Amino acid sequence: MPSLVSVKPLPSFRLHLRYSDDVTGEVDLSYLVGQGVFRLWREPGAFEAVVISPHGSVAWSDEIELCPDSLYLQLTAKRPEELFPKLSTLPVHA
Repeated sequence: MPSLVSVKPLPSFRLHLRYSDDVTGEVDLSYLVGQGVFRLWREPGAFEAVVISPHGSVAWSDEIELCPDSLYLQLTAKRPEELFPKLSTLPVHA
């Protein structure tokens, strides 16, 4: 899985992301604003304080982090099985 190498806040609660495999693009997170912990983003400057955490997640604090893998999937429109082939071979337990 490629790692996140840069994150830049953009207007309207969007992020510009760049990954180690040179995949770049924007994700729209506006649908999260005001929900649960994401209420913080309504405070002036809060969304713009985004960083890459020491363990590689997209973070605003210890309480607000987003998985870089899920953002990569959103950015590339790939399915999890395309990045993690073993997922398709795991047995299903119903």
